[in-house]
Formats: sequence, structure tokens, C-alpha cells
Amino acid sequence: MLLNLTKPLAFFDLETTGITIGTDRIVEISILKLMPDGEKLVYTKRVNPEMPIPEASSKVHGIYDKDIVNEPNFKQLAPEINQFIGNADLAGYNSNKFDVPMLVDEFIRVGVNFEMKGRRMVDVQNIFHKMEQRTLAAAYKFYCEKEIVNAHSAEADIEATYEVFMAQLARYESLAKDVDGLSAFSAMNKNVDLAGRIVFNDKNEEVFNFGKHKGRTVSDVFSKEPSYYDWMMQGDFPAETKQVLTALRLRGFNSK
Repeated sequence: MLLNLTKPLAFFDLETTGITIGTDRIVEISILKLMPDGEKLVYTKRVNPEMPIPEASSKVHGIYDKDIVNEPNFKQLAPEINQFIGNADLAGYNSNKFDVPMLVDEFIRVGVNFEMKGRRMVDVQNIFHKMEQRTLAAAYKFYCEKEIVNAHSAEADIEATYEVFMAQLARYESLAKDVDGLSAFSAMNKNVDLAGRIVFNDKNEEVFNFGKHKGRTVSDVFSKEPSYYDWMMQGDFPAETKQVLTALRLRGFNSK
């Protein structure tokens, strides 16, 4: 096999009500779990988001309110999803920026502990952009010389992502063949939180990566404008981002 695995690697794709982490919800999840011996295990479920699916989103993924009215909600599915993924590292297409933060936020929302510590992430889109500088459909055609059938169904997308990934490993001899190397290469920023609202700067300090305080250290902002923490905690930011902020704020208090 092209890839050297020491533990499973779970490729996954989400279809959602929208793209806002913290307020939007998952309507379909598909996971392709690649085992160290090369076996592939697939898990696909539709999810009742317990909110209306905007028509604009339905037109993208083809899932409408009537399709999920009798499906289980995420709280009901979370334990089996958590168990299926197990200790696997995570991979996907644009997953570092969207799918991983969205999934973690959903787990936090329903009170299920999905441990991210020690879990590495491989983003196939970032590898594509770094190696060729382009959408999943374009990558699939470029690497696999195929058209995606039933694009924007979670399972079709994640099967295509897996095939693109394996084709990347075959095409680029310089590309690492282990998850440590691939995780480092496919990272675009040194994120502190999964959504990338806070990143490490060149001095390894936590800095804000958005808004009026972009580039300023979190400690400096909280020292000079304590109300900014309250604003973020009350805003529509991912639950995991808020957890990170709280930890940084407490660290600041303890260092005084």
C-alpha cells in the first residue's frame, strides 16, 4: 500500500444545513475508515438537524426536510459515530477548515466527548492546492480521470476524496507516506482552535486570526479589552473555539 499507517485513518464528509459552524447542523455524514491492513470500512447516515434545511443548501446536496424527518438526530447517532471513528486520525477535503470543526462542535453540543488530543488531520484539498494550486470535482478529474457520479452526496464525495488522496500518494514521490508528514504538509495554518479563529504566530504566541484584532496576541487583547472575551462567548462562534478561549483566559489569570 502507498500509505504507511500505524493506526486507522478516517476520511469523512458532511452535508449540512449551511456553512456557519456553531449554528448550522449536519444532515448527512459519511466516513471511510482506512485500516492499517488496507481494509476499508464505510459508515453513512442521514441526520435530522432539528431545524429547517434552507432551500439553497438542499439544492447543493439534494437533501430536503422530507428526506430526514424520520431520521435520528445527532445526539442519538453521536455515540455510534464516536465508536466507529475510534482512535483514527482524520482526513477529508477542506476538512481542516470545515468538516472537523463542524463535527467537533456537534459532539460538544450534544455532550459527547470526542477527544482531539493526539489526533492528526490530513486535508486532501490542501495537498491538492499546494501541489497543483484547484474543487473536489476538478481534483477527481485531474488525478483519477473520472467524473464524480452523484456529487454532493456525502458518500460519493468521500469515496472521491479517498481516490484523489491515493492518486496523490502515487503521483508525488516527494510526498510523505505517513500521517505525521501528511498532516504537517496539509496544514495551512498553525491553528490553536480547529476553526482557525486563533492561530500561532512566528513567535508561537496565540493571536487572533480575524476581525479588528487580527494579528494581535490573545493575551494582549484580553488584558486591554476584557469585554472582547464576553463578546466572543456570546457570539455565534464554534463551541470548541469558546473552550480554547476560556482556557487561554484562565491561563492568563493563573500567570498573574
